[in-house]
Amino acid sequence: MNDLIKNSKSVDYVKNCVKTRRFKKEDVKEVRNLIVKNFLEINSRDYGLSAMETLAKVYDEEKVLNVASYAHMYVFEFEEKIVGTGSISSFWGSETESILLCIFVLPEFHGKGIGSKIISTLEQDEFYVRANRIEIPASI
Repeated sequence: MNDLIKNSKSVDYVKNCVKTRRFKKEDVKEVRNLIVKNFLEINSRDYGLSAMETLAKVYDEEKVLNVASYAHMYVFEFEEKIVGTGSISSFWGSETESILLCIFVLPEFHGKGIGSKIISTLEQDEFYVRANRIEIPASI
């Protein structure tokens, strides 16, 4: 797969080949690993490795399943591998406010348009459409 990524210079090619679907329980390990990989390889640049290692321990499979239990969680697949995830939920049960959560792209797929595809998908979700206000946490 890495050769395909390197040879796929076109953002549109990768973006158009990515399939979107709702999270299933059997995705939990792969989604958790994707999130933790971002913590350790990307977020550690801003927050330090020690802090991200601590967060990675907290962000276990149960945490992912918990978010999926109250949010609409999506996964984004390229060649049957999950390369991105994003969630949207009502904000503390509100009918008019929603919150975007857990938006991550596999580091080797950064810059390929997948983040934009995640946001576009979340903007079409019923929690987004019905909301008058969307909360977007700017940090982990």
